[in-house]
Amino acid sequence: MATVQQELQRGWSIHQQRRYGEAEAIYRGALQAEPNNSAAWCYLGIALHDQKRYAEAVDAYQRAIALRPEFPVALNNLGNTLRFVGDIEKADQSLARAIALKPDYVNAYKNRGTLHVWSGNLDRGMHWYEQGLKINPQEAELHRNLGVIYLLQGRFEEGWREYRWRWLVGDLRRSSIPAPLWDGGDVAGKVLLLTVEQGLGDTLNFVRFSRFLRERGAKTLVHCQAPLVALLQQSPQLGPVYPNTLALETRVDCHCSLVDVADLLQLNAHNIPTYPGYVTPAPQLMRYWKDRLPLAPGGKLRVGIVWQGNPDFQADMYRSVPLREFEVLAAIPGVELVSLQNGFGSEQIAYWQGAQPLKTLGEDVDKTSGAFMDTAAIMKQLDLVITIDTSSGHLACALGVPTWFALSYTPDWRWLLGRRDSPWYPSATLFRQPTLGDWSSPFRQMARELAEWAQRRLAENVHQAD
Repeated sequence: MATVQQELQRGWSIHQQRRYGEAEAIYRGALQAEPNNSAAWCYLGIALHDQKRYAEAVDAYQRAIALRPEFPVALNNLGNTLRFVGDIEKADQSLARAIALKPDYVNAYKNRGTLHVWSGNLDRGMHWYEQGLKINPQEAELHRNLGVIYLLQGRFEEGWREYRWRWLVGDLRRSSIPAPLWDGGDVAGKVLLLTVEQGLGDTLNFVRFSRFLRERGAKTLVHCQAPLVALLQQSPQLGPVYPNTLALETRVDCHCSLVDVADLLQLNAHNIPTYPGYVTPAPQLMRYWKDRLPLAPGGKLRVGIVWQGNPDFQADMYRSVPLREFEVLAAIPGVELVSLQNGFGSEQIAYWQGAQPLKTLGEDVDKTSGAFMDTAAIMKQLDLVITIDTSSGHLACALGVPTWFALSYTPDWRWLLGRRDSPWYPSATLFRQPTLGDWSSPFRQMARELAEWAQRRLAENVHQAD
C-alpha cells in the first residue's frame, strides 16, 4: 500500500500534467489519512489556486502554516494567492516572512515584485526583482519582468535588452524551420518568415511589421494562429498568411518572431510604424453588415463595447470591467450601444440596467466566416469602439476605427504611462484608472466626452437639415 508521501508524489506528477481536479482528489485522500500533514495542505492549496479557487487555496495554505509556522513554500504560495484576491498588505507580509526564513528564495522575490507591480508600485516591484537577480543573475523570468517594466516606462533600449530573456523562461517556442534567425540586417529580396509567440491581440498589433518590411523589399510570410488566418488574408499588403498549425514547406532565408522585429528595429515611442488601417475586412461581409446595420436612427452615435477578456489570462481580474460600468454611457442622448462581446462575459447582458437597451447582434457573429471576420466588418460600421485591453481593441485599431480603451492602473507595457494617446495606434484614446480598482473615474470621463461628441453630431445634423 502506498504511503502518504508516495501518494503526494503521484498527485504532483498528475498535477504537472494540468489535471488539477484529479490531483486535488489525491491530495484530499492523503489528508484523510493524515489530517495534520502540512505538505498535503500545501499541495492542496496549489491545486485549488490553479483552478482559480483562490479563497479555498488561502485556507489550505493557512492550515499548512498553522501546522508548520516556518514553512517558506506555503508562505510564498499564500502570498501569491493573496495577490489574486487583492489583499496586498497580507500578501506582502506573507512573502516577507518566506524571504526572512529563506533569504535565497528567488521565487518569493519574484512573487513579491509582481505583487507590487500589479498594484501599481513599479519602483517597489523592480526592487524585489533586482534583489532576486542578486541571488541568481541568470534568472530569466526576473530579467523578462524587468524588461516589461522598462518598456512600460518608455525605457525602450533597456526594455528590449531585458525582454529578450523571455525566450529562456520556457513558455515560448521559436519556429523549428531550418533557417537562421533574422539579425536585423538588410531584408531586400529576402524571404522572411514572421512567426507569432503570444496572444491574438499581440499578433494583431505586431503584424503591421509584415507590411513595413515588405515596403523595404522583403518577401514576408506570416505564420500565425489559425483563427486569424482568414481575416489577415484579406489584407494583401501583409503578404501571404499561413496557419502555424501546419508545417511551412516554402523555402525561407530567415525567420523572426513579430515581437522580435520591434526589438531588432530598435523601436521606441517615436519611431513605431503606424498606418490608418493595416487590416481590411472581407468586402462581402462589409456589404452584409452595412445592410444589417444601417445608419443609427436620428443620427445617433453607434458605439460598440467590449468588457470581458479571456478569464484564463492571469491578470484578467485587473483588465476586465463589469458590464454595469458601461451603463453610465447608456444615459447619454444620441448614443446607441452595441455589444461586441463574444463568449466570456456575454452572460452579464441579462443583468443590463442601462437607460437604453444594449443592442446585440445574435449568436452567429464570427461563427460562419471565421474568428473576427464578422466583428471586423461590424466595427467598420461603428463610430467608436469602447473596450478593455483585449484582442478586440487591437482589432479595432488595426482597422483604423476610433477606439477608446479603459485601462487598469498598471496596464500592458504597450500603453506606456500617463498619456492619453498611443504611439502604436493613431485612432486610440486611453482612459486610465487613477487608483487600483477604480473604474468609475475613467467611465465618467468617457461619458463626458461621449456626450460632447453626441451633441456635436446632433448640431451637425440640424445644420445639414437647414
